[in-house]
Amino acid sequence: MSTWQTEAERADAYVLGLMDEDERRAVETEMEANGELARLVGEARDRFLELDLAGPAATVSADLWSRIEEKLGPQQASAVRPAPRAAVNDNRLAWWRGVGMSAAAASVLLLAALTYTVLGRAEPQVIAVLMNAEGEPVVMIEDFGNDTAKVIPLTDVSVDADRSLQLWTLPSQDTGPVSLGVLDGWRTATVEGPDLPGPMEEQLYEITVEPLGGSPTGKPTGPILGKGFAKMPRP
Repeated sequence: MSTWQTEAERADAYVLGLMDEDERRAVETEMEANGELARLVGEARDRFLELDLAGPAATVSADLWSRIEEKLGPQQASAVRPAPRAAVNDNRLAWWRGVGMSAAAASVLLLAALTYTVLGRAEPQVIAVLMNAEGEPVVMIEDFGNDTAKVIPLTDVSVDADRSLQLWTLPSQDTGPVSLGVLDGWRTATVEGPDLPGPMEEQLYEITVEPLGGSPTGKPTGPILGKGFAKMPRP
């Protein structure tokens, strides 16, 4: 019997990363033929988007579970202690901000800013280094503020033939996530998105894995390949 009583609950669970690997793949496959499920997933992504933008980063003390186990006893503690599984659609701001502050991202941003200053080339208004769930830089986005953005891969990525990678940004909570384009292969490229306000510091960018040709709903539905917040190059 299914754990999720309604399709809406199933979509919420997918977006929040509460499914195991088999359940997640089943949803992704079904979305290609089930437009209603794809729509519900897109709505869930919008609804939980505020998790990206609310609340300061916080850390949990190393002895937290030990103290909980002391209170519960060994059998109860074993029953409630969660398995260490990364959520593919984890949208928590604390998690991503922790990743975004890594030394690797800072180094790439500094290198990009210095390169454009020294060579005198057109300078982007903002630069975002998108990180994966392991905290590794995946791709650098340079947004020039003229409805074009440059995508520069920083690692090798393999995508199934029936999937596409799609670039998104979040100009504001009211606007919601906006597609900057479907990538034509995993290589350095320039995408041309819709007419948007000029990019700002801390603007959110992400790349998701979508059905072939892009999201069927116009909103992110697939797993997040990389995600990060923009910074302005310093002179």
